[in-house]
Amino acid sequence: MAHSLSAKKRVRQTEVRRARNQARRSALKTQIRKFEDALRNNDLGQAAVELKTVHKRLDQTGNTSVMHRNAAARKKSRLTKRYNRVAAAAAQ
Repeated sequence: MAHSLSAKKRVRQTEVRRARNQARRSALKTQIRKFEDALRNNDLGQAAVELKTVHKRLDQTGNTSVMHRNAAARKKSRLTKRYNRVAAAAAQ
């Protein structure tokens, strides 16, 4: 248990940041799930919209301490690759 005032403030700050990071991570996962559902249903129009939103969320998350910038870029690349694969299969 924290005893000094500065240690108590640190505990409060940590809790606020933890809640904020958890909300960002949850929102990102939800957005990715929406994109994957659209892909599973072969709804390419909706998947394209969701992919754009996922890219935005990944950029926002990559600029914070929630996720490393390279990890966000890697995830964007892999999701785009999946979308392109499904779109190419649908075009044939």
